Amino acid sequence: MLCGMKNIAFLLPLGANIASLETARHGFLVANEYLAARGREPRFQVRTLALTREVRLDDGRITVQADMVLADARGVDICIAPPLLGSVSDAVLSNRELIEWLSRHHREGGEVASLCMGAALLAAGGILDGQQAVVHWVAQNLYANLFPSVHWVSDRVVMADNGVYTSGGAFSAAHLVLHLIEKYTDRDTAIWCAKYFQLDWSRQSQLPFSVFMGQKAHADEVVRAVQDYIEGRYTEKITVEELAGRHAMGRRTLERRFRQATGNSIVEYVQRVRVEAAKQRLETSRKSVAEVMYEVGYNDTKAFRDIFSKYCGMSPVGYRERYHYQ
Repeated sequence: MLCGMKNIAFLLPLGANIASLETARHGFLVANEYLAARGREPRFQVRTLALTREVRLDDGRITVQADMVLADARGVDICIAPPLLGSVSDAVLSNRELIEWLSRHHREGGEVASLCMGAALLAAGGILDGQQAVVHWVAQNLYANLFPSVHWVSDRVVMADNGVYTSGGAFSAAHLVLHLIEKYTDRDTAIWCAKYFQLDWSRQSQLPFSVFMGQKAHADEVVRAVQDYIEGRYTEKITVEELAGRHAMGRRTLERRFRQATGNSIVEYVQRVRVEAAKQRLETSRKSVAEVMYEVGYNDTKAFRDIFSKYCGMSPVGYRERYHYQ
């Protein structure tokens, strides 16, 4: 357990999701209350930080008074970027001065964290270059295109590396807050906060919540045609050689173009389409896992279970128990 007060600054960028920011901010305040109730000193000073004293959010419907402006920011230990609403590109362009301050804070040894889509502010400042970072599964492809120097992952809830913290999902960001509370107080305080907010302490993956919607934010028409073919015939045996022949292209060339456009190999794409189809059947039908397995193109129970778990983070049986509509 580390001693001393930790000064936490929540950025107030234009485009901030104020609801998620407030939920995270409240987490540190509850930790302070828990410590005070046990006769211990509070560990977190929590303030908001903005370019100007007044920030208008949610298309002008909400006005927030910042505790600090950049010119007055002193002694910040951890700076947290909140989730963003709307266009990520617009948010980056609209918050250049905040991003520059955040990057300088990191270069000077300060810790930085992002909640869900707020990772764009860290990435735009070069803080995440060459590193793995977590983002919400629905934004992984977008962020990979906008910030290609970062290795984006969506199979984790929280990632921490040398004073840089990222998290996936606006509500999953609560797990990042718990991580910081545990790091700078103790496990008992973090567990109490998890119980207070009724959070599943054990959850480490976004995979059970992800939905594979295809990776089509690209301009390669051949690859798009291959994707459409796979999605229309995923129950059949599909080979890369067959797909390459259909488009008068060498196998290696097609594989290279497909991975460059989608981030997956052709085999991985087939697997993900099949798993998504299996998930939908497990959610809505009364068919057995074996029946679902055959319907989506598998005939080996172990292979199906392993591939399903790879992309979903749990077994087919566990998924049905959690999500089947009664």
